[in-house]
Amino acid sequence: CSSQKDYVILATRTPPKEEQSENLKHPKAKLDNLDEEWATEHACQVSRMLPGGLLVLGVFIITTLELANDFQNALRRLMFAVEKSINRKRLWNFTEEEVSERVTLHICASTKKIFCRTYDIHDPKSSARPADWKYQSGLSSSWLSLECTVHINIHIPLSATSVSYTLEKNTKNGLTRWAKEIENGVYLINGQVKDEDCDLLEGQKKSSRGNTQAASHSFDVRVLTQLLLNSDHRSTATVQICSGSVNLKGAVKCRAYIHSSKPKVKDAVQAVKRDILNTVADRCEILFEDLLLNEIPEKKDSEKEFHVLPYRVFVPLPGSTVMLCDYKFDDESAEEIRDHFMEMLDHTIQIEDLEIAEETNTACMSSSMNSQASLDNTDDEQPKPPIKTTMLLKIQQNIGVIAAFTVAVLAAGISFHYFSD
Repeated sequence: CSSQKDYVILATRTPPKEEQSENLKHPKAKLDNLDEEWATEHACQVSRMLPGGLLVLGVFIITTLELANDFQNALRRLMFAVEKSINRKRLWNFTEEEVSERVTLHICASTKKIFCRTYDIHDPKSSARPADWKYQSGLSSSWLSLECTVHINIHIPLSATSVSYTLEKNTKNGLTRWAKEIENGVYLINGQVKDEDCDLLEGQKKSSRGNTQAASHSFDVRVLTQLLLNSDHRSTATVQICSGSVNLKGAVKCRAYIHSSKPKVKDAVQAVKRDILNTVADRCEILFEDLLLNEIPEKKDSEKEFHVLPYRVFVPLPGSTVMLCDYKFDDESAEEIRDHFMEMLDHTIQIEDLEIAEETNTACMSSSMNSQASLDNTDDEQPKPPIKTTMLLKIQQNIGVIAAFTVAVLAAGISFHYFSD
């Protein structure tokens, strides 16, 4: 991304509600059929499936030409609602240098004419700016991948003074403190610490045309977090009366992508950081959703409660070197994950293409007394049999779409790109 250009990897149709499926047979859409909540939830689900470096860029709609003006304001509201919902769950913030514009795209069903506009998400009153939407070949392989394994051991005390907070809110507060450690960490790329303004591909071989051979190139990233503050920083100890605690422990596989057009080290590090923060936060959120949907009762105060955090599954995007991801519990089948990809991304994948990034991990969480959540069970004390769940399957049954016309979220990536006017 830059102030002039974003790359788009995928335009995915929001799946219809069951009662709206029949309306898709009718050629004309009505403004009343625009279900903002349904489309926003779908955008949040797609956002979970994007590795670091990719994000939901905007929304598009396909209607007849005479409805174009009617839908512009509705699309604008939807775009802002999508961004607000996704941003609420993030553990990180955008930098001042990053593009703050998001896209609305209207495609005329009869003439195939495209109307592309951008809005500044930092300004709720911003007006539309015209933008060019262009197709470009060769982008599907123009991505560099960065991979790392991060070992985490996060202890989150549950303060007795915040009993009115939900377990989920307490956990997010704890993750926010942990996120600062990730943000301030040292990142080794292929075993080296590089200046953030350096070219990531510095020293790479170039073709006869002078272009760096970056296709399918992968970088190994290692994260070093600081154990102690610098001597010029003062620290204070806080004593709290706690009603319990949550522990997250184990190893998570992280993956990020950046475009191979003049990539900087700081861009690569930023993409990895965000993938680390996103995948840990998403897994906790998925588990809490599952506990709520299944109404799993809490144990007594004196007992530890163990749960299974979902592990990560990657799948290649057809025609691209980029891989998207999903999360799988032990009792979910490969067929269920395949169907979830199909429903969320409107793309058919093969079961043999599923890449299990991690071994089955165990985790435990509890809102009472001693709760412990671990991704890899390495403690001497063996946990009780983990509670298996089918949350992901149930979540997919509650994902929505906009009827009568197609609305989709756009994930930053490849295949197309636009230039801001």
